[in-house]
Amino acid sequence: MGLVKSKVATPSSEGPQATLDYTTSEAGNPFVEGWYTDPGSATYDGVFWIYAAPSYAAEAQTCIDAFSSSDLIHWVKHPSVLDIAKVNWAQKGIRSPTPILRNGKYYIYFSAKKVLEHDGGEVDDIGVAVADKPDGPYSDAIGKPLISEYHNGVQSSDPHVFIDDADGQAYVYHRQNSHLHVAMLKKDMVSIGTFNDGTTFKEITPDNYTGGSRIFKRNGTYYHMWLEGLPDEPNYSVSYAITNNPLGSFGPVAKILQPDSAVAKGIGRSTIIHVAGKDIWYILYERQPLNSTDEYHRILAYDRMYFNENDTIQPVKMLVKDDFSDGKMLDWTTYGGEWSVEDQRLTVQNTGGGMAMLDTNFSDQVFDATIATTGGNGHPGLLFRVTELSAETHKYKGYKAALSPQGVITLGKAFLGTFTDLAQTRMNMEASENHVRVTAIGSEITIFVNNMDKPKLVFTDDSFNTGANGVRVFNSAAKFGFISVARP
Repeated sequence: MGLVKSKVATPSSEGPQATLDYTTSEAGNPFVEGWYTDPGSATYDGVFWIYAAPSYAAEAQTCIDAFSSSDLIHWVKHPSVLDIAKVNWAQKGIRSPTPILRNGKYYIYFSAKKVLEHDGGEVDDIGVAVADKPDGPYSDAIGKPLISEYHNGVQSSDPHVFIDDADGQAYVYHRQNSHLHVAMLKKDMVSIGTFNDGTTFKEITPDNYTGGSRIFKRNGTYYHMWLEGLPDEPNYSVSYAITNNPLGSFGPVAKILQPDSAVAKGIGRSTIIHVAGKDIWYILYERQPLNSTDEYHRILAYDRMYFNENDTIQPVKMLVKDDFSDGKMLDWTTYGGEWSVEDQRLTVQNTGGGMAMLDTNFSDQVFDATIATTGGNGHPGLLFRVTELSAETHKYKGYKAALSPQGVITLGKAFLGTFTDLAQTRMNMEASENHVRVTAIGSEITIFVNNMDKPKLVFTDDSFNTGANGVRVFNSAAKFGFISVARP
């Protein structure tokens, strides 16, 4: 097996944050705190805006929150930019926001539930709200649904709005049961127009469509994305097709984003972030953590989207990174010790035992991090293929690759309280912070320190095959940075 070569990025004013050229959310996914669903995105005056519904049961879905960022790293929360109290026809379940700017006004199209007077039943309708600023407050623009259950005789939900720069025509896409329909919006953006044939709605349902339609345009080419499957199914995923106009047809079709058993499940509704003036695109989407069993535990994540020379989209890879440049540790669970983020490093105070873990499940992997011992005489290190975590921080199953302040490199394994040294070597410590890489491919485990071309230690062991990644300290204080876990 050949050695895997890569490098760990370091922060720079001339680096990625200056160009917004990332491979994923480099500061970790989720990139904002909280459970959220149905993200929609827009860019206003160079600022990126995300609108999403808090992920709860319909009775508790009473608002839309927004987040803004100029660098895709540091996000400012704008709570309740649209409150259901501002929508007099809706009672609950406000969600699926899609934002857009036109005529100097900021619009959010959304779906919400209303109760029918004649029988007390509930239906989903589509509304439109308007504001003078991106952060609102937004209020109902027309005092009634824009698209209701009375159109085509079925419920309407899950809206998306696209303005074609070729002719300025605006379209609203929406789901009606398992069918995708589209209508034209008039220039006022709050009323429905008609097509040349006199019809108001057209069905343009692609194969296997279940919701989450998105249209975007790149270099004159139209792309249509949609969801396949259902949230509780393993095939819940995002597919796409290249089209020659906003109305289809759709083909050939390919999956662009699917669940990854090492990273996340329940891939859901997505949207697009485009860095203006550059061919830099991200897919932003909701997903469910691996260990979560609550259907409402959904987070917001984004990953880079790359295009081939023929304009097709490469399958998106969900990457696991955290350079702590946002000053937060949103995707970490700690066991023992006092943990925080200081100076772009995951920092733990001197403790007899502590762990910070990611919700991953990698088998073969390349695990990178920087390690610096800041106190004590213990040996901080990287944990991988870890299972059976508990509040008793010494009781777990998995491997640890440790680096002591004296330069001792140790590969060991833990089995519910029993720790066994598997291999050990020594190096000269020339710096306080060192780049450590672990490659675990099958039973072969290789440890590199600083020089990624020449391993410090190679050992074969097949005790543990898969599990979570994290960091650990024992009788020490330490700082960890530039975390990355990936397949070889």
